[in-house]
Amino acid sequence: MGRFKQLLPLPGGGSLLSHAVTQARLLSSNTWVVAGAGYPLIRYRCHCSPSRWLYNARWSEGLSSSLIAGIRRMPGEALGVFVLLADQPMLAEGGLERLARRARQSPGIPWAACYGRRVGVPAWLPRHVWPEVLALRGDVGAGLVLNRSGARPVDIAGVHQDIDTPEDWESAVRRLAEQAG
Repeated sequence: MGRFKQLLPLPGGGSLLSHAVTQARLLSSNTWVVAGAGYPLIRYRCHCSPSRWLYNARWSEGLSSSLIAGIRRMPGEALGVFVLLADQPMLAEGGLERLARRARQSPGIPWAACYGRRVGVPAWLPRHVWPEVLALRGDVGAGLVLNRSGARPVDIAGVHQDIDTPEDWESAVRRLAEQAG
């Protein structure tokens, strides 16, 4: 992308990351951001305030290191954790609210966005799956654990539309501008 993806601007102001924090607040009022590469700049330029910022010093080890950094800092009384990525700006609010509702009704069950035959993030990871997450290495996300643990699927429109290329970003900007206006 040529720059930190989290800081890409979106219509109406704000960045991809600030939009993700807004989405995360639909899941929980206690929102944390785990950031690694570019952490000081990302934190400085993010125009939203999550509940907590966590620096992932091991970011170069891959996606799993961010999951591990966040879970290791969770308080002992936490029943689980919601996981949301910064690069899915098209997630439907109703789907996120449905995920939050199901996790609160059955917190011992892993819940995850439906991707057809598999599940992935956004997701709810109950405490009993954390040891599997803590064992992940490299550029592997929570999807591996969610699929192994039999996570229950939740339909969330927009999960397939993530930002991995400049064209993805341009497409998302167009769609968000259309929705806004």
